[in-house]
Amino acid sequence: MNSLSPFFNPKSVALVGAAHTEMKLGGVVLRNLLRFKGRVYPVNPKYSELMGIKAYPTGAHIPEAVDLVLIIRPASEVPDILREFRDKTKSVIVMSSGFAEIGETALQEEVRKTGKEMGFRILGPNCMGIFSPRCGLDTFFLPRERLPRPKRGNVAVVSQSGAILSCALTAVKEANTGISKAVGYGNAIDIDECDIFEYLMQDRETSVVVSYVESVGDGRRFVKTARALSESKPLIVLKSGKGASGQAAAYSHTGRLAGRYEVFHSILRQHGIQESSDFDELIEDAKALSYQKRSHGRRVLIITNGGGSGVLAADECMRQGLEVAKLPPDKKERLTGIFPKFYGINNPFDLTAQVNDEDYVTAMDELKDDYDAFLLIALPNVLGITERLSGLIKNIKESVGKPLIFHIPRGGIAGKLTRALEKARVPVYPSPESAVRGLAALLLRDDLPCPGGRGERS
Repeated sequence: MNSLSPFFNPKSVALVGAAHTEMKLGGVVLRNLLRFKGRVYPVNPKYSELMGIKAYPTGAHIPEAVDLVLIIRPASEVPDILREFRDKTKSVIVMSSGFAEIGETALQEEVRKTGKEMGFRILGPNCMGIFSPRCGLDTFFLPRERLPRPKRGNVAVVSQSGAILSCALTAVKEANTGISKAVGYGNAIDIDECDIFEYLMQDRETSVVVSYVESVGDGRRFVKTARALSESKPLIVLKSGKGASGQAAAYSHTGRLAGRYEVFHSILRQHGIQESSDFDELIEDAKALSYQKRSHGRRVLIITNGGGSGVLAADECMRQGLEVAKLPPDKKERLTGIFPKFYGINNPFDLTAQVNDEDYVTAMDELKDDYDAFLLIALPNVLGITERLSGLIKNIKESVGKPLIFHIPRGGIAGKLTRALEKARVPVYPSPESAVRGLAALLLRDDLPCPGGRGERS
């Protein structure tokens, strides 16, 4: 069994610092743990019961060993709390802050050494911990009404920062994408991103991994592990601390040096590890990869019912290193005979405002063997676009067997159409540019050194 399994699939959890009210962080965590499918042991010497659950004065009073211990007490108390669980557990999350990130390096080192002496694996300190929907584990100290959790899905989010983790979960939920695991690992005195990557490599629930990194403790191990993960499933990395100010901020946040970004970026590209340039791109990539599988190629067909939107998409294709190739002459001649003369039989393929749902399918059916991926743009404010379009696309999607993405701007029937398409595993994006970036994430290009992704965007 992987040493991190108790962190993601525990059968019992102890919470040291549990509180009776959600006005305290220990109360928020306990409230979230009420959804946990296993046994919960609140630890607080002031109470015999908390939120309807029997409480214990110390860890030593818990009547059995526990799979996972959560600590949310002042930093100075953490070493002694660890000793209380000497024979009770092997897995600990220290959510408490007040360690190296504020200059308390000696205290952090004491926690690290104590954990090692006890034989513990420790996540943190200064972290949000874990959200694992499968078993209902939620160690976050953020109320659900303030941070609605995403649905269960196939994307794992690994973040050094709790703030970025919470933002990512919100964005993932808004993108109608689901979470398999979410981890905020903080100062990483023991468990770091490499340990988590190794676990997720074998996790059957996870198909895509996105990782926010401020600093790397062991650069060689990071590259080796990230490359191995990329070869088994998509990994997308977002690195902060790219300039001097960002590097200083990263150090003050977790107490780990960020290093030179130029070196980090070059090494990722050299080893074919996919990197997003910003947060929005990270979420766009994650959405596409959670819905569809990658495929080889760079030739994209754009089919639109709005000329300007098609042009914007074509411009973004150029920036992403994708080719908006001309229609084959014989296919163009054939399609000119099928469609009205005022349609733009080119690439982008402009169906104009007089479009109807079937036009998209007709064009795709004729050209499905000539392109590697398809971007369909449906402006839903014309009468020819109806909710029938989703069913037609669902039917042709399997026969096409290549990446297929939609851009549908908000308004009109956009909401219903988007929900139906995404139910059919066709991701929908709110802008032409975001749709192209999502599509680019799905395309493996042979000209780039990328074992599991497309490498750096051109």
